[in-house]
Amino acid sequence: MLVPIAVACSGDPSQAQTDALPSWNNTAPKAAIVAFVEKVTKENSADFVPEPERIAVFDNDGTLWVEHPMYTQLAFALDRVKAEAAAHPEWKDTQPFKAVLEGDMKTLAASGEKGLIELIMTTHSGMTSDEFQKVVSDWLATARDPHFKRPYTELVYQPMLELLAYLRANGFKTFIVSGGGIEFMRPWTEQVYGVPPEQVVGSSIKTQFEMRDGMPTLFRLPQVNFIDDKSGKPVGINEHIGRRPIAAFGNSDGDLEMLQWTTMTGGSVRFAMLIHHTDAEREYAYDRDTEFGRLDEALDAAAINKWTVVDMKADWKEIFPKK
Repeated sequence: MLVPIAVACSGDPSQAQTDALPSWNNTAPKAAIVAFVEKVTKENSADFVPEPERIAVFDNDGTLWVEHPMYTQLAFALDRVKAEAAAHPEWKDTQPFKAVLEGDMKTLAASGEKGLIELIMTTHSGMTSDEFQKVVSDWLATARDPHFKRPYTELVYQPMLELLAYLRANGFKTFIVSGGGIEFMRPWTEQVYGVPPEQVVGSSIKTQFEMRDGMPTLFRLPQVNFIDDKSGKPVGINEHIGRRPIAAFGNSDGDLEMLQWTTMTGGSVRFAMLIHHTDAEREYAYDRDTEFGRLDEALDAAAINKWTVVDMKADWKEIFPKK
């Protein structure tokens, strides 16, 4: 049964109704969301979707929280290099670590995907999964975004938090499907988004079972296991979730295949949405020409496939939760 976007308050009927998406302007994207939810939750209709099949998948970086001036996990990796540098004097003369220690972002960027993967593999391995979870949690508790001077977990998008809650109130199960590290996200997504760790799909490095000091552990190895980005996202969805989503939300070309996998299948009503970063004053403005979160092919595909595109500047009343 549909939980409406506006429900009457108890008590005085003259009281204003409560809007489940108050940070969304009353523009086309909000109307599209509501129309979709109404269709799939209306019983005895041709578009009705049973609750077990109401699967919604969300990218994380740039869709649920900020990804500029760099991905948050990359900022974490850079801080890890600096924190561990004393134990690795060879890094002073070894790229890409030398570039990190010298603050040479141009050289770091020139190292490309190979250099970034090397940073991730080195700084995210050599410890147990429990130890890594503590490192992530401790970092997020103290790290601050350089532009907004706020904890990264406060730089989540208020309209998307409302959307997650609205979908769940209408019988959806919400999943994160991100190119970010699965064990980087799992320690905090339930508290911040209401998405439990078992509903997080992400990239991973290899782990192996070991008995250490008589205790069973999972030890993290410096080897790539799975990249949950671009064409990897439908694979990750299939392996982790086992159901094809009926709704998908992203913001970049890295989400293109996930949106295609969700919507280009026929059958029941399906929904796809792209978040277009257009607000340079309240957040950032970027799309086709950026290193982080490029929105180019997916933006063109949205027009062809009639996916909903959110203009952050025009469609969102608020960007971040109030302090």
